[in-house]
Amino acid sequence: MTAAIAAGLFFGGASAAVADSWHRLKMRSTGVHFKGSYKWEPKFVHRGGFHIDGTLEDTEADDGHNVYLRARVESYGWTRVKGVQKKTIHVNHVFFDGAVLETTEAEIQACRDRGSLRPDNCSKLRKFAR
Repeated sequence: MTAAIAAGLFFGGASAAVADSWHRLKMRSTGVHFKGSYKWEPKFVHRGGFHIDGTLEDTEADDGHNVYLRARVESYGWTRVKGVQKKTIHVNHVFFDGAVLETTEAEIQACRDRGSLRPDNCSKLRKFAR
């Protein structure tokens, strides 16, 4: 009986570990590229948020435009993580909803900031659910 309970706890923990493991994430549009990974943080760790880790690259250094990641969780407003013009930077950020213990929905895009007169161009909107 004890072995069965221990086995159940072991496999239950293993499935939780798989759910919180890193997954590959690539986003690309004209002038911008993000390559990295994402995972859902467990409850009480980084506020149970959507965690990304990777590189954000300005792929058209001579166009005069900056790049950024934009994300939102739980249908709140967009949050930006700014890149650096003409460079590739490392991004390690957790997007979360401060009102809950575990974020369950996230949307993210990689974009090129083309200024106020022309619309930004962004990668396809990626949606994630826990």
